Amino acid sequence: MPKVLISDKMSPRAEEIFRERGLDVDFRPGLSVDELKAILPDYDGIAIRSATKLTADLIGVATNLKVIGRAGIGVDNVDIPTASKQGVIVMNAPFGNTATTAEQTVALMLAAARHIPEATASTRQGKWEKSRFMGKELFNKTLGIIGTGNIGGLVVERFQGLKMNVLAYDPFISKQKADEMGIKLAETLDEFWPKIDFLTVHTPLTSKTKHIVNADAFSKMKDGVVVVNCARGGIFDEAALYDALKSGKVYAAGLDVFEKEPAVDNPLFEFDNVVFTPHLGASTSEAQVNVAVQIAEQISDYLLNGTVQNALNIPAVSESELPTLRPFLNLADKLGTTLGQLTEAGVKRIEVLYEGDVADLNRKPITNTILNSLLTPMLQDGVNLVNAPLIADERGIEVVESTRTRTRKGFTSLITVTITTEKRERCISGAVVNNDLPRVVAMNEIPIEANPEGNLIFIANQDSPGLIGKVGMILGDAKINIANFHLGRTRMGGRAIAFVNVDQNVPDAIMARLSSIDGVLEAKLVRY
Repeated sequence: MPKVLISDKMSPRAEEIFRERGLDVDFRPGLSVDELKAILPDYDGIAIRSATKLTADLIGVATNLKVIGRAGIGVDNVDIPTASKQGVIVMNAPFGNTATTAEQTVALMLAAARHIPEATASTRQGKWEKSRFMGKELFNKTLGIIGTGNIGGLVVERFQGLKMNVLAYDPFISKQKADEMGIKLAETLDEFWPKIDFLTVHTPLTSKTKHIVNADAFSKMKDGVVVVNCARGGIFDEAALYDALKSGKVYAAGLDVFEKEPAVDNPLFEFDNVVFTPHLGASTSEAQVNVAVQIAEQISDYLLNGTVQNALNIPAVSESELPTLRPFLNLADKLGTTLGQLTEAGVKRIEVLYEGDVADLNRKPITNTILNSLLTPMLQDGVNLVNAPLIADERGIEVVESTRTRTRKGFTSLITVTITTEKRERCISGAVVNNDLPRVVAMNEIPIEANPEGNLIFIANQDSPGLIGKVGMILGDAKINIANFHLGRTRMGGRAIAFVNVDQNVPDAIMARLSSIDGVLEAKLVRY
């Protein structure tokens, strides 16, 4: 029978489930790296929480490992690319602790707004300082929320129960879904910041969300705002939060997560009007049982029956299909990633058109890969190849799949993804070329041949002389090397696009300069 290691402390119910299902299980938390290296080759599966760090070295020695199960959402402690390369499925349990994190958010918001910790300490000292702890009422105020996924949706419901008005910023929710949730949507952050009285964030930490709450954001907020972060450290710029608390712009704050954890020496600790907890969002007895049960059942189902649930890295594809599908899965990932990073407004519809030979293949994992890669940049960590269609449906996004036996552009196979948002329609076409390489062959129906890899600058512009030179000069002055420069246009003087592969990351200031070039309609950075 398959053998499973539980290497972190978790509910005893996980071990019981493995044994009930007939698996051989060892519960050995607290092992050193060397001890793990010595025993990992003996196991088919491993169940972890956050303490075990499955690095490339550890995964590399686990020659029999088939599945890694994280009892919780975040998988920062797992080297997923190495696991994928080695054919190890990485699963998480994204729904077991959503309710408890939502409740932690409400608790911190109320505690911060009403000075509960401070007032408790004062009262314990025999003081009766009623005037000192005058608080803020939540009733009929505007709650600003960034991210309305699994946890964010529950947070909305709970604050609506407190009769708050909710304004959300979430580029991946349609207006129809927002109406169903009873919330209003802000199209831009500049529109969002000035209207909110309270703020909570519920997004993963990505290049787009890192320091999304920064000095500029605080400057645009009302005086006396109350802010809470129970999502990920780094979404708030802590230096900017420090200044906002010092100036009084922020009335009070509640923090469960920090840029550096464990947070044992943080400048924010000097403020009495900040409530701190040590990353307790998922720390309830019920949540610990829920995630342990969920991951034990998922690992058992996979090892015994081959059933994949909440996998983060491998689609449901049979062994015989995988060699044929693999290049198209890679292409799908590139197309979805490109559109996901270019999209800025609420998504209403995603259409995938398969033309030629690819239309006859098992298209579900390809479509799921597109959805996963498209939705991932701004959504919760829980989005994956299995649940991406469900998440799209929950957000009111219509997903349409269609086929044509012949391609329009002379390729043997062609995949076109069209995304319709509240603002625009954007489409991208891709093909697999020599040696199974993915290529973008059209963008917004403008022919091009571009390589979607590394750091890529996408530019849309009116065709006019001098653009290439201006782009090259700006990048050259910034010591950013151009690897490839791909161009396409409708006609002379018409609409044009450029895909520019560069060797270095491009700072926001340089992207702003590219956007300001005469004739440039749009300039965005895409990272693969």
